Amino acid sequence: MLIALCPGDGVGPEVIAEAVRVLKAVCGESLTLEESPVGGAAYRAYGHPLPAATLDLARRADAILFGAVGDATLDSLERRLRPEQAILGLRREFGLFANLRPTRIFPELVEGSVLRPDIARGMDVLIVRESNGDVYFGDKGRRMTGNERRQAYDLMSYDEDEIMRVARVGFEAARGRRQKLCSVGKANVLETSELWRDVVSEVSAGFPDVELKHMYADNAAMQLIRNPGQFDVIVTGNLFGDILSDEASMCAGSIGMQPSATLGAGSKGLYEPIHGSAPDIAGAGIANPLGAILSASMMLRYSLGRPLDAVRIEDAVAGAIKSGARTRDIGGTMSTSQMGDAVLAAIA
Repeated sequence: MLIALCPGDGVGPEVIAEAVRVLKAVCGESLTLEESPVGGAAYRAYGHPLPAATLDLARRADAILFGAVGDATLDSLERRLRPEQAILGLRREFGLFANLRPTRIFPELVEGSVLRPDIARGMDVLIVRESNGDVYFGDKGRRMTGNERRQAYDLMSYDEDEIMRVARVGFEAARGRRQKLCSVGKANVLETSELWRDVVSEVSAGFPDVELKHMYADNAAMQLIRNPGQFDVIVTGNLFGDILSDEASMCAGSIGMQPSATLGAGSKGLYEPIHGSAPDIAGAGIANPLGAILSASMMLRYSLGRPLDAVRIEDAVAGAIKSGARTRDIGGTMSTSQMGDAVLAAIA
């Protein structure tokens, strides 16, 4: 099986290097790992954030393991050439529409949560974020108004098929967990969210064993802080999902801990930690690699059909945390590679 490695910018190469070490320890020579640049690194080398060679590798690969993209020094480029267009381009190219972001807190890290320990212990939520639509992919631009003032616009839109397919992913996930689904939007003010609510309600008829609740996005943000244990699976649009999943990650201790999988209709998926390129610590060797390592375990489960290997990695991460392994973001002093060593030791 071929894995496309796309380390990207900032701390991306550092955390992906540790994920690769763990994959090799668990899977041996059964995986072929081939690397290609994306983001700012690719733009600097080839003049585009998603070069043709990288896209070709992604097409041939069974799955894509992605680091992070982002380079503030390139923010003045036209939008199509900015580093972030690499990940948007991959989602668009392969029709990857469902971003799964599991967030649970390890018992040993409860004290490190921004929440009170008695509240933090209840954090175990899967956010299913639609990832191929919304304002990120809608028409956008700038124009002059009638009174010669600058105006910018971003179009938020969903059709019922786009909503239906991600809703089904959410219901299926809830069916395998605690049978509760919360659909999040702003149907009180947004026509897009009103259609979202209607379609999700229609899809729920095929999942009578799953309890459905609708919630406004602002209330959902508050409830994640107030009582995260009430949530099982949240399904929401691209913009709201982006915000809520970052909020949930901090409730669980650190954004560096959180993995994700972006899936489409086929088996190919894109796997990445949800954190950004973190240029302020890039090269310092202190980034937390657990989000990348756990993203690799999701890759084994969802794209490569190796659930037992995925469990080995997840158990090893839990074992490393239980043994006291900590990077700086979760209250320790370990370097990126030392945390990788701790996971490898738990595997052994």
